[in-house]
Amino acid sequence: MPETHPTVDAYISAQPEATQRVLHEIRRIIHAAVPGAGEMISYGIPTITIGGHYVVYFAAWAHHISVYPVPRGDEGLATELAPYLSGKGTLKFPLAKEIPLDVIAKVAAQLASEKKMEN
Repeated sequence: MPETHPTVDAYISAQPEATQRVLHEIRRIIHAAVPGAGEMISYGIPTITIGGHYVVYFAAWAHHISVYPVPRGDEGLATELAPYLSGKGTLKFPLAKEIPLDVIAKVAAQLASEKKMEN
């Protein structure tokens, strides 16, 4: 059974040191892009929320960071995300390369906008 963590801090702390630094930066950039967002663990991974509803998930893997889901409807953003697409709803960012925090910020902002339109 996979290890579960009660908080985002606990999840990040359980990762290798270099990955922790990346996760802290991703967390920071998402919160900057989604002011007033909350956070929790959902499906065993960090989840950024608005009003208790998920907006964006992020997770550490052995060789990459994944961000879920992929926003829809913005063709310019879709083009920018194309190199990172892995499957229908996942973005993968290799740990061996510089993580494009600006792209993750755009994803978070777009997903927050979509979530606000749903509610």
